[in-house]
Amino acid sequence: MAEIDMSDADREAARVPARTSLIDSLMGCGLAGPRIEKEDLQRRVVIPPYLRQALSESISRKDVPDDAEERFPWDGSSTAPEAPIVVFVNSRSGGRHGPALMARLQELISEEQVFDLSHVKPTDFFQYGLGCLERLAGFGDDCASETREKLRVVVAGGDGTVGWVLGSISELYLQNRLPLPPTGIIPLGTGNDLSRSFGWGGSFPFAWKSAVKRSLFKATTGQVCQLDSWQIVVSMPSGEAIELPYALKNREECVFDKDDNIEDYLPEKPTQIEGVFYNYFSIGMDAQVAYGFHHLRNEKPSLAQGPISNKLIYSGYSCTQGWFFTPCLSDPSLRGLKNILRLQIKRPNSSKWEPVRIPSSVRAIVALNLSNYGSGRNPWGQLKPDYLEKRGFVEARADDGLLEIFGFKQGWHASFVMAELINAKHLAQAASVKLELRGGQWKDAYMQMDGEPWKQPIHAEYSTFVDIKRVPCQSLLINGL
Repeated sequence: MAEIDMSDADREAARVPARTSLIDSLMGCGLAGPRIEKEDLQRRVVIPPYLRQALSESISRKDVPDDAEERFPWDGSSTAPEAPIVVFVNSRSGGRHGPALMARLQELISEEQVFDLSHVKPTDFFQYGLGCLERLAGFGDDCASETREKLRVVVAGGDGTVGWVLGSISELYLQNRLPLPPTGIIPLGTGNDLSRSFGWGGSFPFAWKSAVKRSLFKATTGQVCQLDSWQIVVSMPSGEAIELPYALKNREECVFDKDDNIEDYLPEKPTQIEGVFYNYFSIGMDAQVAYGFHHLRNEKPSLAQGPISNKLIYSGYSCTQGWFFTPCLSDPSLRGLKNILRLQIKRPNSSKWEPVRIPSSVRAIVALNLSNYGSGRNPWGQLKPDYLEKRGFVEARADDGLLEIFGFKQGWHASFVMAELINAKHLAQAASVKLELRGGQWKDAYMQMDGEPWKQPIHAEYSTFVDIKRVPCQSLLINGL
């Protein structure tokens, strides 16, 4: 497992509590602290021109030139900056501030180090741009080598965007291309729970032009923390078309774990999709509301004016979906998840699957990795030691190798939980999770991970399985405090 060598004291210092207040959110976005001079920032982060040209050309051509060392020669005197940074921007986030933010970032550092994700995918940068740096380093370019070693990443976007970039970085581990660059965040989404969890704040700041400069500076100096990431694999009968979020992809070949027997419950030629999440996976009514809101926003983009309007529309939309005003058993499409779902878990250091009972009133199940969920709430709660001992739980952390699994009942229960008046329905803590779904009268189940929802077809004859297990490599996040 790829981990940073940290003492217990370092881990405690690196652990960042949930930050939910407006003041904390603004401070996390960089409104507090000493004045940062533009020239000082540029000395810290700007990559030498010949390497910026190498990055730009390799990405635009989607190729690492065989003669890169001749096309982009090192003069022997250029040196790497103290903390070279590249920035990925979701220009569609941030209440339409994307284009102006792009321009501000390019002004602060350089055009070649700021990438609009609508034009450059993070995988293209890491495959071709970073690949070119690595090739130059292999031919004795000390500046390229040091730039590669020191590289840090900043993502301007919501949780889904951050997860997309982290997933691309994790592929470097599979290719044995180390070290992995740590990641900082400029929060542009609606919930921004990853950003909150690591001290970058919960909203795009009002005085964003100065705050962005401060955020870039903090990305050069912040302590590096660890974050568990979780692979999800959905195995299902083939033939159904699914509109997948960008965090999921189809597997070219189906692969099953040796200790599973799920092939017995699938047709001869099943299909698998896979992805990685960092904050949460959920199934049920909350995902259905998120799915409807996501499509409403795409159909009427004029509604997407920013995080506050998004939250108001989301709250109103959830009231139209039957979560609040329709009893669980009055309609088959709105029954509790117990009717279509079986839940099994593996505990730490155990190879045995254990069934977990799902209460009949539960209409949404969440597997949570962070303490922040739904714009800074903590539905798992701050549990007392005697309760933890009684339930066999441990204190929840983002790097403990465990998911907290809980349920929401009707919308009123979820509302009280999100207001932090009560805790969610605790189901389990798990090192691995398996969900088995079979439809009957249900034709679809709604799922989401890190804010990206999709509609999952389910069948009466064959089962659909959702397997969740920890990724061997932990992601690296920069502490924004």
